[in-house]
Amino acid sequence: MDVRRRSLLAVVCGVAVAGIYAAQPVLEPMGRDLGVPAEFAGWIVAIGQVGYLAGLLLLVPLGDVVDRRRLVAVHLAVTAAGMTLTATASAAWVAFAGLAAAGAFAVVVQTAVAYAASVSPPAERGRNIGVVTSGVVVGILGARVVTGALAEVWGWRSVYAVLAVLSLGLAALVLVLLPSEERSDPQAGYGRVVVSLGGLFGQRVFLTRGLIAFFLFASFGTLWSGLALPLADTPWQLSESRIGLFGIAGLAGALGAARAGRWADAGRAAPVTGLALALLVLSWAAIARLPWSLWLLVVGIVVLDFAVQVVHVTNQHLLSAVRPDRVSSVIGGYMVFYSLGSALGAAATTALFTSHGWAGSSLLGAGFAACASAVWAVDRLLPRDDVPLPSGKADAHRARKKAEGADAHRAAASGRPA
Repeated sequence: MDVRRRSLLAVVCGVAVAGIYAAQPVLEPMGRDLGVPAEFAGWIVAIGQVGYLAGLLLLVPLGDVVDRRRLVAVHLAVTAAGMTLTATASAAWVAFAGLAAAGAFAVVVQTAVAYAASVSPPAERGRNIGVVTSGVVVGILGARVVTGALAEVWGWRSVYAVLAVLSLGLAALVLVLLPSEERSDPQAGYGRVVVSLGGLFGQRVFLTRGLIAFFLFASFGTLWSGLALPLADTPWQLSESRIGLFGIAGLAGALGAARAGRWADAGRAAPVTGLALALLVLSWAAIARLPWSLWLLVVGIVVLDFAVQVVHVTNQHLLSAVRPDRVSSVIGGYMVFYSLGSALGAAATTALFTSHGWAGSSLLGAGFAACASAVWAVDRLLPRDDVPLPSGKADAHRARKKAEGADAHRAAASGRPA
């Protein structure tokens, strides 16, 4: 896959997820305008995650049945419709309907990642997934900067109007610039693909990486869905545009993890994951100092987003090898954990901040990070009774050696030569 196509898919991912997270820096004026009480403001973000969860279960499997290029274009067009509905909403339920629709079809991200994985040679899969996935983080964090600036000048509705126009434009570019996939394997029907999602939860690697993602993005959501509230409050009392600027710090941290895909290609997925999760826990020590120091907050944000991006890219790289013929379904199933974790973090942080302040939100975020580290550690300590997924040449070599050892053991037990 060339640079132009990788870049296009990264932009598609960025614009799609921006629609879910664009409300984060404008929760207060958006909630006030729509009549949403402050303690329930987190649901403005969480409702997009609920729609996203539905899309993961019902829409992502389509990528294993139909041409992903056309699917990406259709999803972008429907996302534009949801953004338009939100921008013109006069009541909270109308805005929620638009956000839910945009969230459901924002699963175009998983279709784009699956497309990149399916057209990439194995030695470059991690690199391409890393580049395309970087668009997700750029969309989540970069949207905060743009949202704050637009909202201060033209109001929060202008953000969703701009996203609608961008989505339609990208739908046209996808049809023009991306080739259709060439699939030699026969495609299963939609029903069979959806049902097969259930079988993934019985696979240790899938379940482990899914649980790590659940706690990882619960911690991520705790920060970014709750950050605007203490920054707008005393002693800082920052405007929407200034709050949005903190997205630059997160963007710097996430882009700093650009080599995560290559680390996974080199077979270092497991130790890199452990190190990144340790950094995630430590980042909350700095983030908790928000009431006293904005500089320490910036440091914490950079470290947190670096850690999140490293783990997220590594997870998807590993899981794309579970079923090469069902990449969309595997990544979609994994992202169910992402969606549930993000929604939990978004809903919980605003409620906890209202009752216990930023200290309560920080303890919550650190707790989620510690749970992700615990899942990784337990998986490393427990004996493996299956052949691990290949992750580049090193992991493939280890998997082959383990399989050969098992064959020799069975041959010795049966008395026949190996």
